[in-house]
Amino acid sequence: MLIYNSRDKAYKSKISALATDELCKFRIVVPRACHCSCAVLAVTKEGEDTAYYGMFWAGMCGDDFEYWELHFSATTEGLYFYHFELDTPWGKSFIKNIGDGKGDFTADGDDFQQTVYDKNFKTPDFLKGGIIYQIFPDRFYDSKEPKNNVPQSRVMRQWGDVPFWHEEQMNGIWNNDYFCGDLKGIEQKLQYIADLGVTCIYLNPIFEAHSNHRYDTADYETVDPLLGTEQDLKDLCTAARDKYGISIILDGVFSHTGCDSKYFNMYNRYDTVGAYNSISSPYFSWYKFIDYPDNYHAWWGIKLLPEIIEEEESYRDFICGKNGVLRKWLRCGISGWRLDVADELPDIFLDDLRVAVKEENENAIIIGEVWEDATTKFAYGERRRYFLGKQLDSVMNYPFADAILNFVKFGNGNAFFNSVMRIVENYPPQAINVLMNHIGTHDTERAITRLAGPDCEGQSREWQFNHNTLSDFDYLKGISMMKMASLIQFTLPGVPSVYYGDEIGMQGMKDPFNRACMDWENKNEELLKWYKRLGQIRNGAKALIDGEFVPVFCENSAIAYERISGENRILVAINNNDATSMIYVGEEWDNSYPYFDFKCENGYITLPAYRYAMFSR
Repeated sequence: MLIYNSRDKAYKSKISALATDELCKFRIVVPRACHCSCAVLAVTKEGEDTAYYGMFWAGMCGDDFEYWELHFSATTEGLYFYHFELDTPWGKSFIKNIGDGKGDFTADGDDFQQTVYDKNFKTPDFLKGGIIYQIFPDRFYDSKEPKNNVPQSRVMRQWGDVPFWHEEQMNGIWNNDYFCGDLKGIEQKLQYIADLGVTCIYLNPIFEAHSNHRYDTADYETVDPLLGTEQDLKDLCTAARDKYGISIILDGVFSHTGCDSKYFNMYNRYDTVGAYNSISSPYFSWYKFIDYPDNYHAWWGIKLLPEIIEEEESYRDFICGKNGVLRKWLRCGISGWRLDVADELPDIFLDDLRVAVKEENENAIIIGEVWEDATTKFAYGERRRYFLGKQLDSVMNYPFADAILNFVKFGNGNAFFNSVMRIVENYPPQAINVLMNHIGTHDTERAITRLAGPDCEGQSREWQFNHNTLSDFDYLKGISMMKMASLIQFTLPGVPSVYYGDEIGMQGMKDPFNRACMDWENKNEELLKWYKRLGQIRNGAKALIDGEFVPVFCENSAIAYERISGENRILVAINNNDATSMIYVGEEWDNSYPYFDFKCENGYITLPAYRYAMFSR
């Protein structure tokens, strides 16, 4: 019998972050042989002294164990760490975390983590239970509408060609090849997107910039001319919302600008006085000059991307003020922001950003790019407070992405559940319900390539180009693996995010190969049909909106889990072994509704190798 398990409600009544003043019942199961005379919960709020809370004896557990319990609450938000201490005839004993949420007698283990967030923390409802579709605008669809005021230096490419990847191709100017995808093109493909069950489109940057990825912002207040106009964005938002019930969120790049921007103006493209042009520039105080003007702090040392001092009041007012950038585009009809490199934005900026967004539209979403556990992230020399209720609503859920892809590729069920439960334990439930659950983005290799292709980590662009296309055998294997991965993605807590083209089996290594043109002429119809089916299932299951996540079975590479919301329950079972597995889920699942081919009999689901099942009650 376990002494303690933070992931089991028999020991801890709330398996998640706690709101301030929210009671949580803690229970430990102590062997009678310990002759425990006193038990305490030792809690340390980060940066403060340890506080001790006495537990009470709560009766016997069989003949050989006894319960000790207490109800705990915290009055202030923050990160708390706890363990248990017992007084015995042999001295003090400690119960600490030995891994996977399990507690045992040890003085050397880690403390358990408890996140406490502001009880007034709310996240937008419109995203819950939905599906996100991520679009890299230059590569999705070209409407063929005429483009005005496009800089002549841009290299226009033939739709479907491989993006430039070799230095000689770019003639010394990186990321300068364009395929002319635009906002009108996205509007023309809204029916296709809606057929996937999508409820929200996330657009990579659309503001004027001088690279095809547009992460080198040149003008925060203008749509890039190759993508269209401000009116085109308004039309897209209106058509998406009114005809299809789809919201639009934009990518906000606020930690740096381009050196070729109206604010820095290194090349004098703009008629403004940029920070590079004069120390009297209204933008001079935004940047971190070391030796003016040519030596300055740049994002990751990339001189094309001068860093911003986000604490600077005039910059914060420009972005977050009453008539700032955030509000301008919210007034055009967008429903929120995805924040590029959110861990490089200081707290004072994120605090202001949340106030601005929520004052303009309290139901707008704020999603941060954070690759790690957002509750334990260190940046700017301190613990970040993204999820304490006054900054982010959600993050791009890289821990889930890694958990899904690693399970499908390598088959370690215990590692999968441990990765998922760590996030479930640490995050507020409001944030969990709107997590952006991707399995591939513009920053990673395509999901099918990561699953069925060779590891590209540390490899050159030439190597990636030569390995960019899977063999016929590996591609077919990859389609099967994508089905398994997407089933998990669509049924975990949070909101699945599909990177354009993943649903039709597009493949590709890292940038720029993962940013190829949408292959409208060569869709894998089997996979596309599968994604549409997942969209139908997701849009009809309440348990997938806010349901609790409960692991049910784990044996080697066979797993099963439930999502539970009131009377609605969803069960997912997956056999990622090369032989048939019998997965026990309980007789209550007999005669339940099967979404696919298999059924539950006498509490068991019998699954052939690499197959999956899903049921509803």
